[in-house]
Amino acid sequence: MLYFAVYRRMRTYKHTQGAIFIMEEIITYRTATAADALAMSELGQLLNSVHHAARPDIYAAATEDFARDLPHWAGVFEKPGQIVYIASAAERPVAFITATLSASSGPLMQPQNVVRIGSVCVAEPFWGKGIGRTLIQRVKDWAIEQNAQDLRLTVWPFNERAVRMYAEFGFETRALEMGVRL
Repeated sequence: MLYFAVYRRMRTYKHTQGAIFIMEEIITYRTATAADALAMSELGQLLNSVHHAARPDIYAAATEDFARDLPHWAGVFEKPGQIVYIASAAERPVAFITATLSASSGPLMQPQNVVRIGSVCVAEPFWGKGIGRTLIQRVKDWAIEQNAQDLRLTVWPFNERAVRMYAEFGFETRALEMGVRL
């Protein structure tokens, strides 16, 4: 496995007898493999929960049967032009990001390579530690290596935390997808 970054985070804990001690938490980032699909299925339950709460008409509820989602997450490793990065703490996956490279072409479009971020998921205890931003930066670096001219993603407006993070990273609204229930 290729480990390409290690970050140290300090955590302060208060002992029941009043003593304060500091532990070092190491976050590692690496390219994921198909062997990580079940861990992604488990982490992905957070995505299921957030999306199902806002749009139960579209998204499935979270489940303790993580294997239910295995075909979805295993599928991200099957096609060329896809990348998955995973972040771990104490060798346990705590976050991941998926992305796909494609080329736009045709008489109505400017030819360009585009990387589209599919999913970003960070376990709740690790929110606010810069892990999502680091994963996005890894994808951005990969996109540049792939000679992409654009980095894109889709986010639901109800996912306000994600919308804020993407805006802080420089993403801008370019189109609105609209739909009507039949």
